[in-house]
Amino acid sequence: MCPTRNDQRSSCPASGESKRTLKSEPVTEATSLDRLIENSFPSFGGAYLRRIWELLDAAIGSGVPMTLSVSGPVTLSGQVHTWLGPLIDTGWFAYVSTTDAACYHDGHRALDTAAEHPFHEVEIFGDDGQLRDDRTIRVTDIGFDEDVLLEQDRFLRAVLRQEEFNRRMTGTELRYLLGRRFAAQERANDIAPGLLARCWKMAIPIFVGAPADGSVFLNSLDLWTRQRTGGEPYNFDLDLHEEVFESCAYHRWGLLESETRALGTLILGGGVPKNFNLQPEPALSQVLGLENVSGYLYDIQITTAPITDGSLSSCPPSEAVTWGKVDKDNYKKTCESFQCDYTIVMPFLAKALLDKRQRFEQLEEKLGRETLLERHPEAGGYLRPREGYRLFARRSELMDKLTDELRAHGDEDSHRNDYPLATPDPDPLAGGQ
Repeated sequence: MCPTRNDQRSSCPASGESKRTLKSEPVTEATSLDRLIENSFPSFGGAYLRRIWELLDAAIGSGVPMTLSVSGPVTLSGQVHTWLGPLIDTGWFAYVSTTDAACYHDGHRALDTAAEHPFHEVEIFGDDGQLRDDRTIRVTDIGFDEDVLLEQDRFLRAVLRQEEFNRRMTGTELRYLLGRRFAAQERANDIAPGLLARCWKMAIPIFVGAPADGSVFLNSLDLWTRQRTGGEPYNFDLDLHEEVFESCAYHRWGLLESETRALGTLILGGGVPKNFNLQPEPALSQVLGLENVSGYLYDIQITTAPITDGSLSSCPPSEAVTWGKVDKDNYKKTCESFQCDYTIVMPFLAKALLDKRQRFEQLEEKLGRETLLERHPEAGGYLRPREGYRLFARRSELMDKLTDELRAHGDEDSHRNDYPLATPDPDPLAGGQ
């Protein structure tokens, strides 16, 4: 468990706790962005933002390894360059859960012809028929030439035909290898690193819970289909069992081997990335039968889904407690869900976090590490090594440890696989019917 810190308390006290004074500091007195959020957002939606900030600050300051779940077109929209990439570069995040589409669109700006097809703004309620006639693809208020997709497809098919991809592998291996290829393109065309290239360099695993729902896989489908119809051999295949097992091995590492013996998560949006990000705990405890497996200590969520729609995208951390995905003993102090479009607030939250890290770096130069930590214990979490946890480099080791634990656990719960099955009707598609 991570060290107890006074600011781990939620700013909305539970029944019986002492009440917290409402702060209403004039914005003219704020000397930093984090102080502005802490003291000049006293109520309503602003107070939700303040609570999200305070929990992020506490999670980062306590040093817990963070996971990141992000839905939506963060790469195509350029957000990977404005706030997501700088956050990844801190070393705070152990692994990422996202979509196949985010990985696919991550490569557009590094294409050799990218300068000929720049991204541009379009009207949300404009003439989409005219855009189609102009061969302009629209994503909300972003427009780009259809040729970008066609060129990206050509690139991916050329990459997937390479020897290193022609084997059975996990999705994390696929995206690690793609990150290496994307990084080469970015370097060749003098483009800032995208999501996959940054994660490749830092050995951060990238999980995609629905790999068939996106264009990276569709281009693999093209090569698979060509083999099926007499074309060249194509042996790429995804091992989903091993990929889920890998995620469980990383969760086990966070609980048993990381310095804090706890994990935190930042969830932006919802959908499959959120579910995949949260499922290692029930996989380890309810499915694989291991004991003393806890959920996330910190669960910090920003989503637009209304809580009444019953979807996973909208479910708050308290609901996840009932599934075992979030720590039941601490969730009232360490978890929050903010109903908001994360693209509005994440630039501010990321900037506040990064500015605070920079201030600690400057104080470390002035005071020295030991004095800094005496005065500001949270500086240790903020200033953890930038190279990060490099879990992908340890994937085999960590999966072997989980395998050994399951082997030692044995078949004592083998009765869980027994069930009095009803006899099915004859199969109407079977021969002789």
